[in-house]
This record gives sequence, structure tokens and C-alpha cells, in this order.
Amino acid sequence: VKNFYREQHAKQTVAYNLRARNHFFSAARERPSMSIWQAMEMLDTMVDESDPDTQLGQIHHLLQSAEALRHDGKPRWMQVTGLVHDLGKLMIFFAGAQGQWDVVGDTFAVGCAFSDKCIYPETFKANPDSNHPVYSTENGIYEKGCGMENVMVSWGHDEYLYLVLKDQSRLPKEALAIIRYHSFYPWHREGAYRQFMAEGDETLLEAVKEFNP
Repeated sequence: VKNFYREQHAKQTVAYNLRARNHFFSAARERPSMSIWQAMEMLDTMVDESDPDTQLGQIHHLLQSAEALRHDGKPRWMQVTGLVHDLGKLMIFFAGAQGQWDVVGDTFAVGCAFSDKCIYPETFKANPDSNHPVYSTENGIYEKGCGMENVMVSWGHDEYLYLVLKDQSRLPKEALAIIRYHSFYPWHREGAYRQFMAEGDETLLEAVKEFNP
């Protein structure tokens, strides 16, 4: 797991994140079409290298998430979110993914100083942005209160699925926030990056915190 994060933290630069987003929005990108169940079955063939508990298959994780939310009386939109929240990992099978380091794992903000609230923070030393005159500062390319929607979170399955469902679902904004931020532990669990929050972000943060258990 530490070797995974060592590679992820070294390669998740601003430059790479901009390239990844350009690829996502490119008209030339192949866009596979499949049902939710087909997507879950394909995902079940993947082993997540960032997860120390690899005994549980991906499809079981999704079903158990949805069932736990149903059991706890959460609204149906949150149950659906639990069922699909990790389907972005399918990008590992598509052109554009460089490896597991840009698909899975905890996420963090890029374009500003890497937070010591991230897992294995010392491994960011290998990232060239850690010495950048702007990217290495506390606020970096952002302004305080700019809103979390405007903060570039490291590219991976969360951001990928968020962009897909933002255009192709009727899920509420709280569900989209759960999709985008459920791996953003430095923010929702450790309290990092709060200086960027704007009006409405607290509601989204509470939705993520309600979902993640």
C-alpha cells in the first residue's frame, strides 16, 4: 500500500491533472456504454492495490454499501449512490488510465501545498509541484472561499464518475458530492482545505460524512 501511495503522490501533478481532464472532455475519447449491472460485473475483476483489505470483491463492496445505507434508513438516492459510488474504477480498463495510481486511492488537492493530513505525506517530496513557487504555497492557485467545486482534486475514479454522473444522472448535488469526495479524506475526515469552502459546501461536507461510515 505504501508503494502505491509513493507512486501516486509523485505523479499527481497539476500538469498531469490538466492532461487527464483534457482527455476526459476530448471528443475523440471512446465512451463505452453498459448497464449498471454490467459495469459492476466488469469492476469485480479488478483488485484495488490501494486497499489493504482485498479479500472482498468490488461487487460485494457496492452491494454491501447500498444495503448498509438501506438498513440505516438513508434516503433512496443515497442507497443508489452507495451502489454506484466506485464504478469510476472502470476507467482502469479504458484508454487514458496510466495505472492504478491515477484510478484508486485517497485523493487530495493539487495546485496548492500538499497537506500533512494526507496519508504518507512525506512521499510528496518526490512530486515536482512540492517545490513550485505557486503550487507549494498554502492557497496555491486558489483564493480563500473559492468553493470546493473550484478546487482541483487529484484525478481518479471519484472525479471521473462525478463528471459522468453530473451530465448523465438525476442524482442530487449531495450525491454528486459523495461521488466526488468520498476518497477525499484529508478534507472530510481530517479538516484540511477548509479555507477554500464557500456557502453551501458545509451541506455537501455533511452529506459525505453521513455516507462514508
